[in-house]
Amino acid sequence: MTRSLFAFASVLLMGAVLAGFAGPREDAAPTPASSATLSEVATWSLDQAHSRVGFKVKHLGISTVRGAFSEYDGTVRFDPADLSTLSARTTVQVASIDTENERRDNHLRSADFFAADEFPAMTFVSKRVQNIEGDRFELVGDLTIRGTTKEVVFDGEFLGVAAMGESERAGFEASTTIDRLDYGLAWDRLTEAGGLVVSHDVTIVLELQLRKETPQTDAD
Repeated sequence: MTRSLFAFASVLLMGAVLAGFAGPREDAAPTPASSATLSEVATWSLDQAHSRVGFKVKHLGISTVRGAFSEYDGTVRFDPADLSTLSARTTVQVASIDTENERRDNHLRSADFFAADEFPAMTFVSKRVQNIEGDRFELVGDLTIRGTTKEVVFDGEFLGVAAMGESERAGFEASTTIDRLDYGLAWDRLTEAGGLVVSHDVTIVLELQLRKETPQTDAD
């Protein structure tokens, strides 16, 4: 009898040992995901001191007139490790146009072109990111000028992230070409015929430095 009890106990002990190597039960709680796999999407604001919102257009087909807007703001949200998360919203005050010619700038602000009194701002709101290849991408969104909204595609490049003091900065460059007549930026139909004086095509050029915003915490 004693020998039989010993054998039975040995079988139970072996079963317990084998059960320990059988792995977790199907109803066991899953292991939490590593924080490194979570998205690092953050909000970044435009640093105007280190950015430029410019444009260029051909004049008489033989030279290029360049200009820029000095008043603008906007935010960008993205994860530097995943450009597919990129989204942007920007507002530009058209009265701040500067082509280094006061007479020309006043004309551009007038009803012949931007009609700045009636339509003081132009905006861009992104809708999606596509064709990402390394640090290059296309940002698709709606550009509104003089009350007219058209979809445009910016060819962009992400220039990376750098530290500046206690803050993080990110750099982007992007450009797109629009037909200004699509937005009503025309003034004399006879002069505009064929776009001989000023080209219908205008290239918008963005050189942007962004400042990472610090998340706000709730007060105790």
